[in-house]
Amino acid sequence: MLSEVSRRPDIDRAISDPRISHGPSAPGSFYVPAALAALARLYAEWSLKPGALPDPEEAHGHPEGRVGPCTDMRVPTMLAAYAKGLYPGERTWWAPSERMVSFPENAYVSKSVWRLLQMRAYTVTFDDDFAGVVRACAKMHRKGSGATADSDVAESFMALHEAGHAHSVEVWDRSGKLAGGLYGLAIGRAFFTEKMFSRERDASNVGFVTLSCHLQHWGYALNDGKHMSGQLSQLGFMMVPRFALNGLLSKAMEEPGRDGKWALDDGLDAARWNPKVPGTGRVTPGSQIRQDNFVPSS
Repeated sequence: MLSEVSRRPDIDRAISDPRISHGPSAPGSFYVPAALAALARLYAEWSLKPGALPDPEEAHGHPEGRVGPCTDMRVPTMLAAYAKGLYPGERTWWAPSERMVSFPENAYVSKSVWRLLQMRAYTVTFDDDFAGVVRACAKMHRKGSGATADSDVAESFMALHEAGHAHSVEVWDRSGKLAGGLYGLAIGRAFFTEKMFSRERDASNVGFVTLSCHLQHWGYALNDGKHMSGQLSQLGFMMVPRFALNGLLSKAMEEPGRDGKWALDDGLDAARWNPKVPGTGRVTPGSQIRQDNFVPSS
């Protein structure tokens, strides 16, 4: 777990992000209250009345991040809630004061994951077995009394997937078995990772890096991971204050996303992707994988 000292630079970095402004927008930035106008448009699009969801800024301190009861997890409500910085859990809406967020350009590719990508140890697909990924994640995360509430969220995500908004990443081993994966929700140019699982070492991390490569090339701004965890910190997620996240979301909601079934882009190869160099990862005819193209994170 990250200490307060190690998290502080990440928080400072998020607050100083040039894309976030606390005053009238300058070119290339945006004003945080612009989220109100963006959400008003989304509410109208999804046929939700103003006030149908609680204000994330009114989250309680005990327990931290609790906003109010969650009694409606229909597709329009879920879309509006995530766009607003809320998420469900144990029949409650949550909006913690800090969230784990990944920006595609800051994805952390470890040496072990890089080697697995170079070796083609796994095959990665999108949206080939959404239900299988959800079931596998449920087995990994199921805990006592929260199981029923979690199943409600899983059912909601199945409906979101059928509507073309929720997506899965499957990681298959060489025998064709599901070795790992993740699933989440895409709204505008933001992705929200709901859960991940691994049956083999680094399998879900391979899936995450492959997803991040595609998100960057598709113009996505961020990936919200919700809670702080060791795995997320190892993948390059950082702690971001709630106000900063909501500002980033308001900007991400201004652009259309990719609805419908997702599939891997044949023109992209995560094994050739350097997160910090835009444009890398594209496959060109006759190109060869060179191990000196990218030095992975140590």
